[in-house]
Amino acid sequence: MIVGAKQVTGYRGGIVRMLLLVGLAGWFLLNPDIQGAGTSARAAGEMSQDQLDQRIHDYILAHPEVLMEALQSLDQRQREAEAAEARKVLKARTDDIFHDKQSPVGGNAQGNVTLVEFFDYNCPYCRVMAPIMDQAVTDDPQLRIVYKEFPILGPDSVFASKAALAAAKQGKYTTFHKALYGAKTRVTEAVVLRIAAEAGLDVERMKADMRQPDIQAMIDRNTELAQALRITGTPGFVAGDEIYPGATDLAMLKKLIEQARAVQK
Repeated sequence: MIVGAKQVTGYRGGIVRMLLLVGLAGWFLLNPDIQGAGTSARAAGEMSQDQLDQRIHDYILAHPEVLMEALQSLDQRQREAEAAEARKVLKARTDDIFHDKQSPVGGNAQGNVTLVEFFDYNCPYCRVMAPIMDQAVTDDPQLRIVYKEFPILGPDSVFASKAALAAAKQGKYTTFHKALYGAKTRVTEAVVLRIAAEAGLDVERMKADMRQPDIQAMIDRNTELAQALRITGTPGFVAGDEIYPGATDLAMLKKLIEQARAVQK
């Protein structure tokens, strides 16, 4: 999975580590093993800050596994909290996710199960998923695909997404979408324009439509929605009540679809 630029980076990591050290200080004061080693909570409370810092420092050096365990526990709790928040968003924003009238739709538009994909045309994992998605549609005539343009890999990706959404105005979204994934190189502005011409699009009309405010608004909505769902990279899938980050194989994708179909019944 490709992660968006500067997401989940050092800023949060620094805060996490600061909070961890504060927590370790409190844990140090209350931990009976350390108290048993000759430091009571009362005695620790009477230490100077420098003395307390040194005792914590020495203990961590002697027992580095404590720090790793604390980090792993904190990371696990954070992931669980974020997943719970994402599920709340999924439940509250069903229409935005599955039934946004401006989101392009592929497969069977009247199908009985929907798979939503957040993607970037320059994401190599999304490119790997493209034929898998096509096979899933071929194998399941009731599968409906909702495409969420989520260009996180720079200006080239933004240009490609705007072009694809503009192609939808000419009734050629799916054709153009597949052609972009068929490119054997990075999808740059020049590549996009060439593929548009080869796909039979009115390129001048497409370029004009790309400048329309509704195109940027669609991308902005997708970006906000992905962030709310804690989808920080591409590809990302939503089906039923599940959010699945990252690429997968056909078997897993079909399992996700069948689980969604069972939920929707």
